[in-house]
Amino acid sequence: MALHSEQDSTDDYLFKIVLLGDSGVGKSNLLARYARNEFFANSKSTIGVEFQTQKMEINGKEVKAQIWDTAGQERFRAVTSAYYRGAVGALLVYDITRRQTFDSISRWLHELHTHCDMNVITILVGNKKDLKDAREVSTADGKSLAETESLFFMETSALDSSNVNAAFETIVKEIYNILSKKVMQSQELKTDSSIGSGKGKTIVLETNKDANKEEKKEEEAKKGGGGGWCCSS
Repeated sequence: MALHSEQDSTDDYLFKIVLLGDSGVGKSNLLARYARNEFFANSKSTIGVEFQTQKMEINGKEVKAQIWDTAGQERFRAVTSAYYRGAVGALLVYDITRRQTFDSISRWLHELHTHCDMNVITILVGNKKDLKDAREVSTADGKSLAETESLFFMETSALDSSNVNAAFETIVKEIYNILSKKVMQSQELKTDSSIGSGKGKTIVLETNKDANKEEKKEEEAKKGGGGGWCCSS
């Protein structure tokens, strides 16, 4: 209920996006940097779920992105899985300095597809790119996984803000573009249906005239003893 009650009349679109990944990969700091331009060096693991909302304008339309930060710790997975419902976008985050968080991406992707539509727009995010000397996951590995799973890919740093805005904006714009195409296709189908069903004024008028002429011919034929219509082979 709270999701829908927060939507203002001025909002053209409301997208729900979830942050996924193991505990400690920097999901909360990515969100804090994007939403409030803040960074917490000693931030604690998120307990449960929290969300932030951000507005942006795309092609003259106001878009509200409601971004949910889900806890990565195993003991909270049963709680957070319910919050995937209704998501149209996801950021799968791993820590480039911890290989095990990268290896967990396939599990998170499976869980995402279990609870969401398979077509949910997803970007793979390798966070903490500022820690170059401690890197355990190469950029090439990240790109390769993204290509295999048909995901967008970007490396970020919540510490120095590198690519943080770009990651969120990429996914929001892609969702908007896909939705816009669907709206246009729906409108085109309605237009074609209207024409095909004779709802246009000109078509209706012409059709009625032809129908009246045929009715008169049939009546005259019956009066003249024609006995009705026949088909020629």
